[in-house]
Amino acid sequence: MKGEFVIREGRGKKMGKGEMERLNQTLTSHLTTIHETLQILDQTPSSSLQKLCWDDVIKLAEQLSKNATTAGMLFTGEKIEVKALEENMESYFNVLQGLLLTAYGSTVGAGPTLSSYIHSSIKQVVDCSFLLWRECVASYDFQGSEQKCSVPQLTGTVWEACSAVKKTPATNIVAVGRAMTKIAVSMKDVLREMKELELCSSEPTDEPESNALEGTTDFDLEDDDEFGKDLSPEEKKIAQLAIGIVSEAITFIKELIRAISGLLKKENLKDEHEGIESLEKLLKSCRSIGVQVDELGACLYPPQEFSTIEKSCKEMSSLVDEINKDLDCLSGSTEAFSQGYKALKNALEVLKVEVSGSLAIDAAQENSSAPDMVEHMQNLAV
Repeated sequence: MKGEFVIREGRGKKMGKGEMERLNQTLTSHLTTIHETLQILDQTPSSSLQKLCWDDVIKLAEQLSKNATTAGMLFTGEKIEVKALEENMESYFNVLQGLLLTAYGSTVGAGPTLSSYIHSSIKQVVDCSFLLWRECVASYDFQGSEQKCSVPQLTGTVWEACSAVKKTPATNIVAVGRAMTKIAVSMKDVLREMKELELCSSEPTDEPESNALEGTTDFDLEDDDEFGKDLSPEEKKIAQLAIGIVSEAITFIKELIRAISGLLKKENLKDEHEGIESLEKLLKSCRSIGVQVDELGACLYPPQEFSTIEKSCKEMSSLVDEINKDLDCLSGSTEAFSQGYKALKNALEVLKVEVSGSLAIDAAQENSSAPDMVEHMQNLAV
């Protein structure tokens, strides 16, 4: 009969074609609805809408996690009724629909950074849910077969995605602070590489040249030729000053994060829209500082690019001034931040002076060598 199990030796139970078509149609309908709802998250909600609480989103995520568990338990027995699977599917996607709509409501008044965190978090839940239910339907068609069912593992990914919702920033200040933290972590990686470069240039080797080259290839030698040269005393000094700048920049970003975190405790903030714009501007400047730190680190490999280093210092100094000004607009400056600001500005000025001197020496050497070159050319036999 149509819809009954067909038992085949060695392949397990193959479901009836009618049941599978029905399940696939039901699943496709749910997936289409969720996909259309997800598009709403790409839109900015009207400020006139009532802002929903992120705690409500967390509660729905917890409920969805329980529903995923229920769906997974259906595949622990020997037989699954199509009606039971459909009922669980409907219940699951109703909660997921509610999760999406509530998350959208929570983005009222959210800036680009907070909205991005929320969208990414919810999108992960949706992606895991789609994978789970596609596997549920596929596994229903091969109950008892040798084909391995991955529903339990996919249930676990839904748990993880729902758990991550709890860690998603709920305010603009927290979202911007978390984004700044990522920038500081990236800068720490650059600092470590810079220290390794400076350390390598400070450690002479007693190994004979023949032994040092033994077992190398042409590629090894080319790589060593490009990155392994010792820094000259002048380049080493610039590297040390650059390391100091990056270290101060990390401290500066940390104090900035602490300063804007303190805004959460203040009751009387500026106009909300103006405050969000200021926070996003601060984050943009921090990202630009991160770019300049990367540029500075890349310039330290010999031969050092003095002009690029000087340009990075000037750009970073300008960005630091902007951040100081924008934080004042939010009335969020602290004593620790001010000290970090001054320390970074001083470090940048010292390196700028050092690099300017190196550029002046290089220019003087080029000018002094010009007459010698002309005389040499004149003495050449035609």
